[in-house]
Amino acid sequence: MLKKFHQLVNKRLGFMSLLVLMLWIKTVIAYYFDFSLGMTDPLQHFIAIFNPLGFSVVLLSLALYLNKPKPSYILMIIFYIIPSLLLYANVLYFREFTNFISFSTITGVSAVSKGLGNSTMSVMTGHDIIYFLDLIILLVMFATKYVQIDRRPFRKLNALATTMLGAMIFTLNMMIAECNRPQLLGRTFDQTYVVKYLGVPTFTIYDAIQTTHSDQVKSSATGSDIDPDLTYIKQHYAKPDQKYFGVAKKKNVIIIHLESFHQFLLNMKVNDQEVTPFLNSLYNGTDTMSFDNFYNQVGSGKTIDAETMLETGLFGFPSGNFFNHQGMTNTSQAAPAILSQDEGYTSAVFHGNVGSYYSRDTVYKNFGYNYFFDQKYFNDQNKDSLTFGLKDKLMLSESAKYLEQLQQPFYTKFITITNHYSFSLPDYDNDGFVTSDTDDKTVNNYFMTAHYLDNALKEFFAYLKASGLYDNSLIVLYGDHYGLTPSQTPAAGTLMGYTNDTWTDFNESQMQKVPFMIHMKGLKGGINHQYGGEIDVLPTLLHLVGINSENYAQVGTDLLSKDHSQIVAQRNGDFITPKYTVLNSKKEVFDNKTGEQIDLAANPDLAAEVKDWSQKVNDQLKTSDNINKLNLLRFYTPLGFKPVDPKQYSYQNQIDRLVKIRKNLGSSSTSLYSKNDDESTTSLYTTDAPELKDNRDPIDNLYSAQNK
Repeated sequence: MLKKFHQLVNKRLGFMSLLVLMLWIKTVIAYYFDFSLGMTDPLQHFIAIFNPLGFSVVLLSLALYLNKPKPSYILMIIFYIIPSLLLYANVLYFREFTNFISFSTITGVSAVSKGLGNSTMSVMTGHDIIYFLDLIILLVMFATKYVQIDRRPFRKLNALATTMLGAMIFTLNMMIAECNRPQLLGRTFDQTYVVKYLGVPTFTIYDAIQTTHSDQVKSSATGSDIDPDLTYIKQHYAKPDQKYFGVAKKKNVIIIHLESFHQFLLNMKVNDQEVTPFLNSLYNGTDTMSFDNFYNQVGSGKTIDAETMLETGLFGFPSGNFFNHQGMTNTSQAAPAILSQDEGYTSAVFHGNVGSYYSRDTVYKNFGYNYFFDQKYFNDQNKDSLTFGLKDKLMLSESAKYLEQLQQPFYTKFITITNHYSFSLPDYDNDGFVTSDTDDKTVNNYFMTAHYLDNALKEFFAYLKASGLYDNSLIVLYGDHYGLTPSQTPAAGTLMGYTNDTWTDFNESQMQKVPFMIHMKGLKGGINHQYGGEIDVLPTLLHLVGINSENYAQVGTDLLSKDHSQIVAQRNGDFITPKYTVLNSKKEVFDNKTGEQIDLAANPDLAAEVKDWSQKVNDQLKTSDNINKLNLLRFYTPLGFKPVDPKQYSYQNQIDRLVKIRKNLGSSSTSLYSKNDDESTTSLYTTDAPELKDNRDPIDNLYSAQNK
């Protein structure tokens, strides 16, 4: 047996077969141990096991056409390494983002990599050696001359036959996949579907073709292409409730982006301790309008999708993310520009990561942000930072010296990061909170970082009140997306009385709920049971500050309006209504009260309603995608709105610019610093961050961080 194997691998075709076998084995390992492909029946398992073969045979067979033996072997190994690296890159990416690397992400890798830092190391695991063991085996085989180059000529006809065999296997794969999932490539499915049925390399090629096609289509778009979308928006506009319209007029707007924050964290106790006591006090407070049926609606772009919806009122893309794919060049009608032009708002973003991460430093200019205080504006030392930037207590406390210089009213966004995967926190940052002891370490760590974020926000609110900003501000807090993946949520479910056996797809869909709170002194608060999602935030916010959203291209509706649509679309086409949750392309329908699955075959009336709701969801997603993918807002400008010229914005020398504006305005300056008789308020910021225990300079000194 061993002799036959030795003879086989010393033939050119036999060596290629060995490479196909090894690539197939580690791909299947990735499918079952690192990816969550949602395989629900034996046929899907068969397809997943079968799909790596066809592409691998076709790709590696191309090296057989070279007459010279050595170049043929070298090319074969190159063609082996490329999909191997692509597979492992997707393994790491999936652990972080629960999705696969899109073509737009690959082409924007330089921008993304600057922000990743040491995150790659944090998601590596011990069993990753499996993905490199084959390369070690090959190296040993050649070093010991167990495998030698077969110098005999290889007939072109045999090479063609090998390629055709691979093509036949791939075609068979396509046929079986099409039977199990009709119109797999013709319709917009979640990336997981394409990988599950056709494999990682095929998905990458397919996504590249789709992206290229999209760019070509965009270039051929004309002004009339936006007419159907404007008709849809006009028909679905929800007029504001006059009771709330303008209640925050001329108020500062402070957006707090709660990273990876599930709704279930609110009011939850672990070991008789509240995980988020401060946020609980806001959520249940009389000055907060809280929503307990608010869902994240992100796709593979996650945080970027959430920002896209918040700022533009349009969805992120089915794959990849809007910022890297179109955000740098598209015409936008975003919140900073709208608030500036309608009500004279100054705008700023505060984020403890590098500005180029996901091209924010370019996209924010298209949105009309006046300032972007990224990592270089903070006292960033190694001990202060986590994988994705500065810890929340440090970022928020250091932001005070910039915040007090902004002309009021201002629109600001604070992007927190401590509660980001992998939920790591040094022991010295723990205030004594004792976390859970589930079988999943990630879940246990998740409660720790959420608790830290809660403390950071408590300190920030204390400063807002002490400085006087609180009395003149509307504060919006929202969770951007889920934090725990489907492989981790059942462990969290055990703390809520569930077991692995009782955890269902409905329970998983409930984990997509995230907090949404509108807080303002004197606001009539309470917990609102209205169903909605992140796409509805911008029209809600605009109406609160007294700006009618009617003429803007937004596909969500005001959550406080009597005309608000309560069908909450998910990026993959799933949706939630006040009574039902519809998942997996309408195959699963659950009763929201009982969590029980409903047999649509026995409920034809409900089946008809589900079909109608599904069409409404598709229309909403299609309208948003059409506007973004074709860059149609370049053809439509609302009355009184001036398109943003990104060239007019710069994030250089921002400190000097802030001070210069304040001094030039003199007594007309509305900054907090000016209102406080030209005295800084940073001394009012109290934090227990150990890094700042003996050094307040990062907080107090405006010039402690210089623009690099």
